[in-house]
Amino acid sequence: MRRRIVAAVAAVLVIALGATDARADRQPAAAPERSATAAGAVDRRPVPFDLRAVGRRTVGSGPDLTRPRVVATGLEVPWGLGFLPDGSALVAQRNQGTILRIRPGRPARQVARIPDVVAGGEAGLLGLAVSPTYRRDRWVYACYTTATDIRVVRFRLRSDRAPQVLVSGIPRATSHDGGRIAFGPDGMLYAGVGDAGVPARSQDLTSRNGKILRIRPDGGVPADNPFPGSPVYSYGHRNVQGLAWDRGGRLFATEFGQSTWDEVNRIVPGGNYGWPIVEGVAGDPRFRDPVVVWPPAQASPSGAAFSRGTLYVAALRGTRLWAIPVDAAGNVGVPVAELVGTYGRLRTVAVAPDGALWVTTSNREPRGVPPAADDDRVLRFPPTHRQPSA
Repeated sequence: MRRRIVAAVAAVLVIALGATDARADRQPAAAPERSATAAGAVDRRPVPFDLRAVGRRTVGSGPDLTRPRVVATGLEVPWGLGFLPDGSALVAQRNQGTILRIRPGRPARQVARIPDVVAGGEAGLLGLAVSPTYRRDRWVYACYTTATDIRVVRFRLRSDRAPQVLVSGIPRATSHDGGRIAFGPDGMLYAGVGDAGVPARSQDLTSRNGKILRIRPDGGVPADNPFPGSPVYSYGHRNVQGLAWDRGGRLFATEFGQSTWDEVNRIVPGGNYGWPIVEGVAGDPRFRDPVVVWPPAQASPSGAAFSRGTLYVAALRGTRLWAIPVDAAGNVGVPVAELVGTYGRLRTVAVAPDGALWVTTSNREPRGVPPAADDDRVLRFPPTHRQPSA
């Protein structure tokens, strides 16, 4: 029964995505029963709406993807990205363990280096997050791999003091380390941690691998976490690399599948997202089904960010930016592929304080498309200008 359910969803998904990108991989499919980005064999939500039908580039509609500006060039695998209150950005270079400060029209300059970063494969200096109270406390947060573990630390720029370790001892690997960190609207720090190549860890609540963690800014465990005394917020994940909250405060996370389906999940406290028992839509009441699935060739989703009701997802293998409409009730619409093949592999997407969308490429790593002469780059797409109301 489960195979028939998954096959039906796969069929309609491929047709829906094929309509948005003529170059997408095609698979034989039966006639669809419904539009399918909402992933579930029995879907009683409203029919997903189409981003193109609501006019994404109309009044107050978010970034203008037709007007790119290159903010920085010559970087090597920029991974984490966070904004300071003045609008400048901090960018982590994965393999160097260095953090650069960049702003349009000025050269990038190094402002920090994490000394015990050990890179290799997908490991290294990964996520960055700027404290939501940075003007007062000056904290910057990072997730990275050492020779032995994955850890989360905080530090101050241009300080001689060693970073303060908040989380450590999480097993690392050369792949599936996760690494994205972000502050939620509740002021807590969330971290996506991969299974580090051992899938069974994802279902083990005593392990922090294959989880989304939630901690206080000082590293403590919040009293209202779903598992008392544990930083685990959700589990059953394979490799989460994108965290973003919609206007209703709902958390969405991107996740790399193994070989069949990549995912966007809507995260609930204590939710089990099924890995390694299931991949993609299961229709199994024990697990939370994803709200969007793609074949890996069209996605390999990394960073994620919300802008004016649209979830933007950076795709590595898919070499595109996915734009997914999400309405005020959290319902997910039909994804639209943007920038397909234009800049190569896309790693991180973030919204700046002025509303611009910043995107980083990830072409200087040993896979995928050959790097351009000025790779890796940081791109800025300005906010769409508001027009006077009629």
